[in-house]
Amino acid sequence: MVQSRFLRGCLGIIAVLVIIYLTSKISFIFKPLFTMVNLLIVPFMLSGFFFYLLRPLVLFFEKQKVNKMLSILMIYFVLTGIVVLFFILIWPALQTQVHNFVESVPELIENFGVQISNLQNHRLVSMLVPGQSDLSAKLSEYLNVLITAASDYVTSVISVIAGFVIVVATVPIILYYMLKDGGHIPTSILQIIPRRYRRDGREVLLEIDAALSGFIIGRVIITGLLGILMYIGYLAIGLPYSLLLALIASVLNIIPYIGPLLGAVPPLIVAFTDSPGMVFWVLVVTLVAQQIEDNLLSPQIYGKRLDVHPLTTVILLLVAGGIAGLLGVILAIPAYMVVKIIFVRIYHLFLAEKVEELVE
Repeated sequence: MVQSRFLRGCLGIIAVLVIIYLTSKISFIFKPLFTMVNLLIVPFMLSGFFFYLLRPLVLFFEKQKVNKMLSILMIYFVLTGIVVLFFILIWPALQTQVHNFVESVPELIENFGVQISNLQNHRLVSMLVPGQSDLSAKLSEYLNVLITAASDYVTSVISVIAGFVIVVATVPIILYYMLKDGGHIPTSILQIIPRRYRRDGREVLLEIDAALSGFIIGRVIITGLLGILMYIGYLAIGLPYSLLLALIASVLNIIPYIGPLLGAVPPLIVAFTDSPGMVFWVLVVTLVAQQIEDNLLSPQIYGKRLDVHPLTTVILLLVAGGIAGLLGVILAIPAYMVVKIIFVRIYHLFLAEKVEELVE
């Protein structure tokens, strides 16, 4: 009996491996499918992101007996006004800071080298790090390489501006139908689930919906508040390019745990080119903002809904970033939450009793 079961398992594994091997030999058949997925994944991802942000407003207007189509159009009108205000009030200052930053890159690298040289001449540093005569040149070279890589990345982003046009053209349409007909999606999914499992399927869909909604809305609120705090702090200490650096830190803060560390790097580099004292004040602003987020904002906004261990988060981000780059990093946590909910329910439905019997 055991041998028979073992042989069936081995044959099943061999069959799966053969299927994978044969699929790899005819991968050209699936190329159009992969192309279509790559083309649609960003528009659908952004549409889903804005769906969870705007759905509470649609539900609020629906409770006020406002027609759903009219409420969506009203929300679109308000969003258009916000975008216009952004380009009128914020974009000129941000554009100026970006232009000034790009022009001052050689000066920043030179100031970075000067600060390193000053540190080398300090007695304490020379005692801790002996034999570092070329430290300034090496660090300046690394900084130059880093800035060049960042510039190349920006250039590659600009080169796909056509893809951005596609996203801008398709996201409002996809989002409109998501907001209008989003309530029918769970029913359509449940139709393909066997009848005896539909109750569990409905509970899983509700749990996934609540998890994604809480994560996305909470992350946006926390990121926005943290960005405002950092901008105020950078202005207070007189850090150059405060708006640009606060915006970079806010965007990177969308990535849990690792994002705040990555977002602190550009302000610290700019602060170091100014003076070591400025580095201290940037660290103070960053630590104060992070403490406010960790101890005040996150507990109030997330509560216990984001049940993901920090070590698990780091591993997920590293693996997803290595596989799919920036897109993988953005989708890693939501995808993990969805997969976890599904597998926990499958375990309780099909495996829990068998595991308990084996243990007993």
